[in-house]
This record gives sequence, C-alpha cells and structure tokens, in this order.
Amino acid sequence: MPLSSAAAGPGGAEPAWGNLTAEGNDNGSRAAPPGLSASAEGADGPPSAQERALFAVRCVLPSLYLLIMVVGLLGNVTLLKVFAGRSAARSVPNIFISSLAVGDLLLLLTCVPVDASRFLLEDWFFGELGCKLIPAIQLTSVGVSVFTLTALSADRYKAIVNPMDIQTSNAVLWTCFKAIAIWIISILLAVPEAVFSEVAHINDADNVSFTECIRYPSKDALHPRIHSVMILLVYLLIPLTIISIYYYHIARTLIKSAHNLPGEYSEQSKRQMETRKRLAKIVLVFVGLFAVCWLPTHVLYMYRSFNYKKIDPSLGHMIITLVARVLSFCNSCVNPFALYFLSESFRRHFNSQLCCHLMPHQPRSASYLNSSSAIRMTSVENNARNTVAMTTLLNGHNPKQDASL
Repeated sequence: MPLSSAAAGPGGAEPAWGNLTAEGNDNGSRAAPPGLSASAEGADGPPSAQERALFAVRCVLPSLYLLIMVVGLLGNVTLLKVFAGRSAARSVPNIFISSLAVGDLLLLLTCVPVDASRFLLEDWFFGELGCKLIPAIQLTSVGVSVFTLTALSADRYKAIVNPMDIQTSNAVLWTCFKAIAIWIISILLAVPEAVFSEVAHINDADNVSFTECIRYPSKDALHPRIHSVMILLVYLLIPLTIISIYYYHIARTLIKSAHNLPGEYSEQSKRQMETRKRLAKIVLVFVGLFAVCWLPTHVLYMYRSFNYKKIDPSLGHMIITLVARVLSFCNSCVNPFALYFLSESFRRHFNSQLCCHLMPHQPRSASYLNSSSAIRMTSVENNARNTVAMTTLLNGHNPKQDASL
C-alpha cells in the first residue's frame, strides 16, 4: 500500500501514518519515502529497515486492530447490558456513560475495520460514499466522547458543589434529551468532513498511480491549517479547559466538606460525599484516558498541517504516527475496563453478565434464594426509603442519582 495519503486527523479515514508524505511538487504528485511505495527501491537487494518495518506493520497492525475491536465490543456491549438490565442503573451519570459506549461502538464497528484495511489494500476500496461517511463518523464519535465527558463533569460539579439544587423528578428524562442533543451537535459539526472529503487519484515518486481518500483539496495548504486548529480547539483544548474549571471547584468543595459536615447527620453525609467523590473520580479517569489517547493524534495532525509541503520519511516518524493512531482507537475500548476497576458494583454486575451463560442452572437453589432475597429486600427497601428521604431533606439532592455505579 502506498503510504502517501493526505494528512489524517481525529476524523481521518486513512491511517495517520499515511501522512508520511505530502505534496512535493507543483503538479500535485506525492513523493513516497524510499521503501514505502509500491515499487520500492532495493527490490533486488536486501530489504531496507523501512521495508522490514513496513512488512511488520502489515502483519502486526491488522491483528492489533482486531484485538482492539474484540476487546472494545466485549466491554462496551457488556456495559450497555449491565445498565439496561437494571432499573437502578438508569441514572444521570450512567445515561451519559451509556452514550459514551454507543459512540465507541460506532467507531469500533465502522472506522477501525476501514483503517485496518488500509494496511492490506493498495487503493481506497470504499468509494466516494465511504470517503464521505467514514471521516464524519469518526469525528462524530470523538465529539460524542469529549462533549459527554464535559456534560458528566458538569453533572458532578452540580452534585458536589451545588447539592442544594433539588433534582427534578424527570432528571433522567432530561438527561436523555441532553445526550441526544450532544449526538445531534456532534453530527452537525462533522458535516464539513463529509462535504470536503473526496477520493483523489495520486501519482507517487515512482510514477505509481493509486486512489486515496483525502479530507480537503489537495492543493490548498491553508485549509488543513484552519482545520487542524479548529479540531484542536473544539475537540480537545476548550472541553478540557471547561472540565478543568469544573474539577477545580469540585476539589475545593471536597476539601472544605471534610470540616463542614453537620454533626447530626455526619455519618450519612460522609457516606453520600464518598459516593459523589467516587463518581467524580471515575469521570476524571475517563477524561484523563481521553486526553492521553487523543493528544498525540492532535499534536501530529497540527504538525503535519503546518508542514504540508514537507515530508518526513524517517522510520521514527512512522512509528510515532502508528502509536498515535492505535492509541486513539484504544480510547474506544478502555472506559468499560476503567469502570470495572473503579466501581465494585459495576464489577460485580459485569462479571455476572460474562458468567451467566457458563453457570449451571439450579432451579431449587435459585427458588430458595429468590424467596429469601425477597424477604431481605423488603426490609432493605424500607430502610432505603427512610435514608433517601432523610438525605433529600438534608441537602435537597437525591442520592439515587449518585449511588448508581
């Protein structure tokens, strides 16, 4: 496969390492690095380091992409089953986390297979429609992730910093509307990707012709610069700045809360504050994982966009871009497993979902357990009602919205 596609950013359809080449002359042809084109130099002699690296890439990367898909599908589908199967899990934070999982599944099922195919195919195989849709789908998934994380941070801010704001009875329904609005906004922001992406016929330095999906006019150097700056601001810097402000106030409030708990309800208030702190920690871990996984791609895309007429054929640059691309896709499979290690409740239900088909059926024991559980649950529910009522009167915030993970 000729490694001479256009620059790939967070919404790119082609692999990030496709940008190892750039426009090198006035007629729009692209110079491929030695050893990376279809008619690589040294074919009659021993393979160069880049030829060996390219062979390793073609063997290893598709397998790695397959692993990312399998792990991501397993984690996100199980997460959705856990949340959908329990009415107690249908809370404000969990609705947002479920929306994150749906966005990750969308990317795993569409963009990851297409990206993996670019290591095996010489030309763009998915036509003009695929060239329009794939970049838009990936950017939509990135938008859903970062905007949902911002909304989750705002929800934690409200729960911890402003607990006196009474939750309305339709808070879950209102959260569903917010999640849908995030999807609509993400789709609208990705429309330019579909508008400008096009299939181009490219000639490399060895006069080998191939087709590639590029995301902007190939002779326009200003467009990628504007695009990369806007992508960096809208999908990384601005959301992370807002999230940082939210968490600054959350940290201040949590530090003060250790000294300002009401004495009469101190144990109950401490328990509720611990729950809110745990949820805030989970959201912060999600944000950190997103930043770590996507920052290298954003930085490389910015670098390439402002050096659009230059080429970096080095093996090191290719390795860095490959790592950045794999990291960006890994973000779509890490959230369920981060939640698994941070939430004991989710871990228990996750394990039960995975093992439910492996456990032997025991009708008599199950019947006994169900009858015993029903008696115990009656007592637990009565105590829970009293606790909920007391805590709601105390601070005006329903703890059911927090104790869901």
